[in-house]
Amino acid sequence: MARKQSISVPDHVRQPDPMATGVYIIKRVIKDTHDTFTLELAAKKPSARKTFLPGQFNMLYVYGVGEVPISISGSPGDLDMLVHTTRAVGTVTKAMRKLKVGDAIGVRGPYGTSWPVDRVKGFDVVIVAGGIGLAPLRPVIYYLLDNRDKFGKIVLLYGTRTPDDILYKNELKKWRGRFDIETHITVDRAVGAWQGNVGVVTTLIGKAPFDPMNAIAMVCGPEIMMRFTALALQKRGVSDDRIYVSMERNMKCGIGLCGHCQMGSEFVCKDGPVYNYDYIKNIFLKREI
Repeated sequence: MARKQSISVPDHVRQPDPMATGVYIIKRVIKDTHDTFTLELAAKKPSARKTFLPGQFNMLYVYGVGEVPISISGSPGDLDMLVHTTRAVGTVTKAMRKLKVGDAIGVRGPYGTSWPVDRVKGFDVVIVAGGIGLAPLRPVIYYLLDNRDKFGKIVLLYGTRTPDDILYKNELKKWRGRFDIETHITVDRAVGAWQGNVGVVTTLIGKAPFDPMNAIAMVCGPEIMMRFTALALQKRGVSDDRIYVSMERNMKCGIGLCGHCQMGSEFVCKDGPVYNYDYIKNIFLKREI
């Protein structure tokens, strides 16, 4: 296994008591797709507001039901609002979807490693997202655009199953209208009035406008999509040590105690979820782990 590249978490984003749950109030509920929604939360006590790094996650607790790990999908520069986008697929998230503005929800965190935004200065940045994998990457996009003069080209490649599964449609429209970020969207299957790209997101990598010798890639989506994305980036000329992936599998406690998210010698909630591909590839490519 390659040497692990350090992805630090500054003290100001660490939770003094990792099991402490703060009370947040739902300020807005956004229905993104038929099964995906976004919650905008504000701390009940302003002194309890949380800061975070792009790529980190929180444990969200629905009172009387349970808790679930959800990536933070808002701007790291907005201290007033904590934003999470999730899909209603289990008991907790289905209960979460029924919550309304004004309801309370428990939040503990943030946890985990972050995207290497401190490493990308002067580089082209390639963001490859599949489906709801755009949510953990959205904070990176906010950060890059807020500090636009520090980076080379910014390229967003986003793929979903159908046009109806596209997240953040209004934001994507705004990003596609900007001259300082290249935004390309594709769908696996065209339905309705879709006239854009059709095909898996990896088909966009070959012609994407970035310099592979001076690029850092950040990838999030289904594991099979990330495997093939890494291969496509390698084929384009991006070295393994400049590819990062976000793993989010079976996390339960958030602090590496329960063992549910173990992957080889790694505990994804504690050692990840963001990993340098050069470090993780030997276990990442083994399906049985």
